[in-house]
Formats: sequence, structure tokens, C-alpha cells
Amino acid sequence: MSGKLDGLKIVVPESRELDLFCGLLEAEGAVAVRCPLVKILDLDDMRELDAWITRFVAGAFDDLVLLTGEGLRRMARRAEALDVKDAFAAALGRIRTIVRGPKPVRALRELGLAAGVAARLPTSQGVLDAFAGEDLKGRKIAVQLYPGHGGDWLIAQLKERGAAVAAVTPYRYASQAETGEVAGIIRSMAEGAFDMIAFTSSPQVERLTEVAREAGLERELAAGLQRLRVAAIGPVVEDALKVLGIAGVIAPAGAFHMKPLVRAIAAAWSKS
Repeated sequence: MSGKLDGLKIVVPESRELDLFCGLLEAEGAVAVRCPLVKILDLDDMRELDAWITRFVAGAFDDLVLLTGEGLRRMARRAEALDVKDAFAAALGRIRTIVRGPKPVRALRELGLAAGVAARLPTSQGVLDAFAGEDLKGRKIAVQLYPGHGGDWLIAQLKERGAAVAAVTPYRYASQAETGEVAGIIRSMAEGAFDMIAFTSSPQVERLTEVAREAGLERELAAGLQRLRVAAIGPVVEDALKVLGIAGVIAPAGAFHMKPLVRAIAAAWSKS
């Protein structure tokens, strides 16, 4: 039986939903090559997260911004370890939640809750736009971040409008994992061994660039990304790729999920 992606050799950077994404691609006939870029782990030191959860359960905030579904899941698991899972869920139900994209929506549903406000675009600007027209002076806004500096601009903008921001990063990346294997994939990209690479998060782009720099393969990475078709799940990833000079990527038109991304990849592959 032939599939829409027969003959496609595609690099798939590691993510929480790696097997799901690869399964969708392989079901359509693609050969998916897993690239172990980032692994998500618990924090080494939980004290800051524990203090934040204690404040959250006590009702210290007016709004909660959720940038990732993984962040909410990690916070819920930590609340359970602290024996305040029910109180944490109750506090979530009382507060207004502003979500950046579909993954936090799914994480809320797992707790039996719905998002209060969804950003029109899954970007920091989209989250900020969700507060348009509101007086934020003195408003206490909690922001769940992901590792790195991706949320710095949003926090600065909220503070500039007078909000009191309490940010928390509930997990870390084990970014040194499998560096040698990643370097080998970069070399193969430059040599033309693959047809496409598909990114589902901006940290994947950042880590790929970091490995190339550490291994002295920046020229090979640039050549590979220019040679391959590049797919991205949404605007945040597209912005990260633009920093590398990669534009015109394959992306879903409006729904930033795995299945729409696979459909966009299939549409592009059928024209190649």
C-alpha cells in the first residue's frame, strides 16, 4: 500500500510526542530519523518551584499564563508530591488561565479544566494581545516558562504595563544528551542523506545550532538547512528559524498540531 509520504527521508528532532509524530509520518510511508536533541527532566532543585506552588495554592495570583503543556503537567505532578494536588487543581479552576497554544489546553483538559483565554497566535505577542485593553497596574500575573530565554520579552512587556509578574520554570533540558549522534545527523544533512527536517519546538532549533557550534559544524548545518526542506509546527518555531536565515518553511495554515503539520508536509512532498 502506498502512502502520501513514500520515499521521504525526514529528520525528526526529539520531543515529548516524538513517537506519536514519527508514527504519523511513518504511517504515510516516510522514513523518520529520530534526532535526540533535548530531553525534559525534573529540576535538580525544587525549592523555587515548591515556593511558587505554595503561593499559587494560597491564591496569590490573578492570572496564570501557560506557555507549555509540559510545564503544567510538571507542576501538577509536583503538587501531588507535596500532597496539595486537589488544592492545586482547585486554584487552577478559580484563576483565569491564558494559554499560548494547544498543548496547555490539552494539559488543562487532563485535569478536567478548560482554558480561560487562548492566544489568537501561539506566540508571546499573541499572549500579550490577550491582555489588550486591560489595566495591568498592580495585577498579579503568574507566568509558567520553559528553559531558556524565550519568555523574557513577554515578562518585560507585562512589567512595563505595571503587572507584578511571578515567573516559574518547572523543568529543565538535558541538552548534552547524545551530542555525537546529533553531530552525525548534521553531517548527513549536509551530504544530502535526507529530504526534510521537521521542528516542533524552538529549543530544538537552538540546540541544533549549539551542537553545530560545539562540534565545528556550523558550515555543514547551514548547508544542510539550505539543502533540505524545513517544516515547522507554528510561528514560534518559524521565528527561531528566521534567525538562521531559513524562511518559506512548510507549516500548517492555522491549527498548530501534529496532524495538520503532517498534512502540510504531505502537501509539500506531493509537489516535489
